[in-house]
Amino acid sequence: MRVKIFVSLKHGVLDPQGKAIERSLHALGYSEVHDVRMGKYLDLDVEAPSRSAAEARVREMCDKLLANPVIEDYRFEIEE
Repeated sequence: MRVKIFVSLKHGVLDPQGKAIERSLHALGYSEVHDVRMGKYLDLDVEAPSRSAAEARVREMCDKLLANPVIEDYRFEIEE
């Protein structure tokens, strides 16, 4: 199964990369851009006997390695 994982900082957590990107966009003339947040995107294949088994494994991977649950949120989509 193909899994797409989206990881982003929780609201209220300082995002220095997002602020740097926002300043750079403003410097390039894109002044209409505000509140830039930087995140991560992962695309992977998972072998699992069922969709629910794949969901459980992906959730486990995210909690243990792919996202820091203290400061980041994540969501994922599974395509069979």
